[in-house]
Amino acid sequence: MSSKSYPYTPATALAQALGKIDQESQGVVLPIHVATTYIRGKDNSYPTGNIYSRADNPTYKPVEELLCQLEQGHQALLFGSGMAAATAVFQGLRPGDHVLAPKVMYWALRNWLLNFATDWGLVIEFIDMTQLSEVSKALQPGKTKLVWLETPGNPMWTISDIAEISALAKGAGAFVAVDSTCATPLLTQPLTIGADIVMHSATKYLNGHSDVIAGALITKHDNDYWQRIRAVRAQGGAVPSPHDAAQLLRGMRTMHLRVRESCANAMFLAQQLEQHPQIIEVLYPGLPSFSGHDVATKQMHGGFGGMFSIRVQGGEQAAVHLAANTKLWKRATSLGGVESLIEHRASVEGAGTPCPPDLLRLSAGIEDKDELLADILQALPK
Repeated sequence: MSSKSYPYTPATALAQALGKIDQESQGVVLPIHVATTYIRGKDNSYPTGNIYSRADNPTYKPVEELLCQLEQGHQALLFGSGMAAATAVFQGLRPGDHVLAPKVMYWALRNWLLNFATDWGLVIEFIDMTQLSEVSKALQPGKTKLVWLETPGNPMWTISDIAEISALAKGAGAFVAVDSTCATPLLTQPLTIGADIVMHSATKYLNGHSDVIAGALITKHDNDYWQRIRAVRAQGGAVPSPHDAAQLLRGMRTMHLRVRESCANAMFLAQQLEQHPQIIEVLYPGLPSFSGHDVATKQMHGGFGGMFSIRVQGGEQAAVHLAANTKLWKRATSLGGVESLIEHRASVEGAGTPCPPDLLRLSAGIEDKDELLADILQALPK
């Protein structure tokens, strides 16, 4: 499935969806295949490779090939959601396997690991992935089977050193999987610097229009572990609808433009707000003051992402007041869309959250940057 031979830049690959056209009609937009089952050949084989749409569908292929091109991977799989993709990585393991995961990570996946994965016999250990010494200490050669990274880490935007952690993990015989949703394939390609699998919640920046739920995994190698993950998708039916896959491909064709604008807006806003007396702290990898800036500079290219968080003077009440009084920034969960979103994460995540109560998570969209800044400033408690 790899499309690494495509001879053009990521921007061109995205805009032209690898240049694919419908061979039957010569249409520049590919058709949506809604069939659930496929004809066998006279020799009882499946000449097209398609068997049943719970396992696969021709509409997925262009998206998967495009993701392989962007991530420089061997093979990709679409899933019905980012959570379906992420959990498949853990379901491909076996009872008793030891897993390292970051303390700061997507809250829904952390809860799933605590409430479901442990019941299946996985041993989950949460550590500070920003500290290589902690990773080295926690690895158990022969027992640790997976190191799960999320970088930047939602919602504190912590940065993990993919190359260094991958080297440590390989020495212990463990696979490395990276949730690179917020970095996108345009800013970081984890497979090229040591990771084995990269995961994206395609709902976010890949689609970019807040109207599709989907996920994706891309692997560097085809091996027994990857085949188990493929089986999890096929046997569990964790696939998107053909319509969602087609909508996702359409969204991806402008991803390079959207991500560029979101990164520029986030950087501008972070720089401006860092100087404001009512903002205690701005958490953004692009700021030299941010603790993970040096590592981010090493492994993120073309921008530092569209996500940042702010801590508001006056505590939780002031933070909630700010979010409640914005006009352009929409108070909603999720991220990576064309519209800017703001959310008080501690309220969402509840007990046990690593988020300070004064923290707001912001997803910078593609609106006018000065208007976005003015909206935040007018919403600050007077």
